Amino acid sequence: MSAEDVSKVREKFGAQVKSSNEFRGEHTVTVELAALHEVMAFAKNELGYGMVIDIASLDHFGDDPRFEMVYELVTVDDSKHLRVKSPVGEDESVPSVTDLWAGADWHEREVYDMMGIRFTNHPDLRRILMWEGYPFYPLRKDFPLQGRPSDMPDVAFTGIAPLEGGPFVTCAGGDDTIGREPRARVVD
Repeated sequence: MSAEDVSKVREKFGAQVKSSNEFRGEHTVTVELAALHEVMAFAKNELGYGMVIDIASLDHFGDDPRFEMVYELVTVDDSKHLRVKSPVGEDESVPSVTDLWAGADWHEREVYDMMGIRFTNHPDLRRILMWEGYPFYPLRKDFPLQGRPSDMPDVAFTGIAPLEGGPFVTCAGGDDTIGREPRARVVD
């Protein structure tokens, strides 16, 4: 049970655990950044959380620390779920957990690319969605919704879409989902 695991984390890490809570059956433990990697190793090796299914970050713009890392851990048989959080300052780096879960690689790269949070000991920390050299982090709350001007030439095409008009089309307003399915376009 995840509640027992939270107790074990609290017992082992003591004052490094900032808080823990349960909401609708989901258990969350918030730990200091300095203890994050050790807590994650404990969760994997001692508590049996064999998979990290998501790594995300939050921007608490205007607060200090500004960011928060969020890790979703599960057991392989999906019998337990644990959320681990850690606050991160704007100038702090987060220890990578790719040495514990290889699947953390792209999740951490996405957090870096979209929020600008760096990971220490990451094997390949480079942008995954934006192009190299792009100076901004689009998911930060201070990033304007309309984007920022860039010296990068237009990346997307502005002409007619390459497959516009077929060869496959859907039938809007068909009687049912089968009637609306894509099909070869009949050319007159």
